[in-house]
Amino acid sequence: MGKKLELSKRWLVTGMVCVLILGAESSGWGTVHVNAASDRTTVSSLQEIQQRFAEGLAARKLMIALKYKGTTLNLEQLLKKALNNALDGDPYTKYVVDRYVYSWRGTTGSAKITLRVNYRESAEQSAYVRSKATGILKRIIKPDMSGHEKIKAIHDYIVTNLRYDTDFHNYTAYEGLRTGEAVCQGYTLLAYQLLKGAGLENLIVEGKAGGQLHAWNLVRIDGLWYHLDTTWDDPQPNYSGGIKYTYYLRSDTQMRKDHIWQESRYPKAAVPYLTTLRALIDQGGVKSSVFQSLKMQLGYQLYDAGSAVTDNKGLTESVKGALQEDKPMITVRYAGTERKLLRDLSSLYDLGIQNVRYTLEPLEATKDLKVQIFWDSKK
Repeated sequence: MGKKLELSKRWLVTGMVCVLILGAESSGWGTVHVNAASDRTTVSSLQEIQQRFAEGLAARKLMIALKYKGTTLNLEQLLKKALNNALDGDPYTKYVVDRYVYSWRGTTGSAKITLRVNYRESAEQSAYVRSKATGILKRIIKPDMSGHEKIKAIHDYIVTNLRYDTDFHNYTAYEGLRTGEAVCQGYTLLAYQLLKGAGLENLIVEGKAGGQLHAWNLVRIDGLWYHLDTTWDDPQPNYSGGIKYTYYLRSDTQMRKDHIWQESRYPKAAVPYLTTLRALIDQGGVKSSVFQSLKMQLGYQLYDAGSAVTDNKGLTESVKGALQEDKPMITVRYAGTERKLLRDLSSLYDLGIQNVRYTLEPLEATKDLKVQIFWDSKK
């Protein structure tokens, strides 16, 4: 009796709705009356105002009150610049600020300034995130790891342990850690905190993807910047072991295909990570095998000469190798049409597996397909 072909197809998710909440500025000038505060501090320059704002925001103060000595002719612009600089200096805090309002009352030579802030994370919640991040890093980072290995460990932890919040309730790293769900902002904030804790310089990028507001990270390694989008590397719906590397350490050119951001605001990511890995492997040395392993884990071996699978025999041999290593899935470069792929996949049932599934997408910079094949073992 012939075997029944049971193939379920999941198309690559090319976009994901993401709601990104940023601080909404409102302000009242001149006629706004404010009450004096006991911790009011005297400042007289942009740098001093910025520093006091930054300290208060870091402590999650709901009100920051200052005494200002100096001309108030351009105080509105001075306050705006000081606050923007303070927020830009602490990307994590910037993206947990829900809204703020600042006001002043005074004369031509002095003023009383008040900044009131609402946060998405309290001081206690942010401390919880830092504590949890420290514990996570102790578990996933080994002392001899290079920066390249640390980034992958952090990326994989986030993608494995967070689910995308399709109800748009959880925006912060705190909410993500407590509930296991978050929108892009939560993914990005957790990535920021973990990368920073691992000693890796990184930024939060604000832009659009899939036509929606979106956030992701830029991370610097060995002097080069790369984009890292943990949200879009988390398959939807979640499945066991589901980790993608489509948006892992991408150049500007690669990222521009479906992400938009104000590029002049951020460092340039000019070099594809595959180029970097190949150079590191060619250098040799004690870490050469580590970089070769990273290349395999990220699927870059698909770009090696002769790596394309063209028929059912090639698919069968590839899956046999995965079964010997007790893997539940494999990624292959397939040179052929999707219709031919369907016919070739039917041969996999001769290996004693069942419920074969697959995803596919174009393999970047080639005419071939990148195919992920999943299966269940017969009990």
